Amino acid sequence: MNRHMLWALFSAVWILSVLPSPAEIANDETCAVVPAASNGQTEVDPALPTVGILVFPEVLMTEVTAPMDVFSKTNPDGKKLFNVFTIAEKPDPVATETGLRIVPDFTLSNCPQLTVLVVPSTYDMAELVRHEDLIAFIQRQNRNTGFTMSNCAGAYLMGASGIADGKKIVTYIGGGQGLKEAYPNLLVQDDQTVSFVRDGKFLSSNGNLASYISALELLEEMTSPEQRAFVESQLYLERLQNHRRRP
Repeated sequence: MNRHMLWALFSAVWILSVLPSPAEIANDETCAVVPAASNGQTEVDPALPTVGILVFPEVLMTEVTAPMDVFSKTNPDGKKLFNVFTIAEKPDPVATETGLRIVPDFTLSNCPQLTVLVVPSTYDMAELVRHEDLIAFIQRQNRNTGFTMSNCAGAYLMGASGIADGKKIVTYIGGGQGLKEAYPNLLVQDDQTVSFVRDGKFLSSNGNLASYISALELLEEMTSPEQRAFVESQLYLERLQNHRRRP
């Protein structure tokens, strides 16, 4: 055995001698991995407005990601402006209609009070509008929200909860007649010509990429036209609008 091998063996023995045993590691509190929020929930900055986005099985992905995309962006100085998180019935991952899985930040039972509640949709709303805990959550949060927003068929949850009775609302393209028949107390707008509408604290859109419209309109209301322009520049909206142009 040459001197290099002897030195390697000596180093290995020395390292093993100074490492704590598994039992010592288990008993040493300094080795514990402590999450940022000790209760396992997302940390919320109490100084910032809070935007909560509902998620449920088969939720339409863009109706979740659009408001998250808009409100999670900082200002030009890199300052965070909002708490933005997702809320589900249970803490388990939720699959969107595309298969993208979202791990919710809060549940219906432990969600903090929201400044903005975003209500998206699925392709089949029949079960959701009968979900008593979900409806009760929307009603409870709406008592103190500054704004409550629906995208696409999320308008059906607004109707089922009764919170927007007597208010103008729009749903997905082609869904207005069904919404009007199911919830006659809503002032359903023509979804063929209206992509976004606001009535008091209630906002609604056709959903899908039109979810960006409602989010950007509300962003401007809560911040400034300059912040909206800054976020739009980061989203490359002009490129999207002109995507059919060819060189």
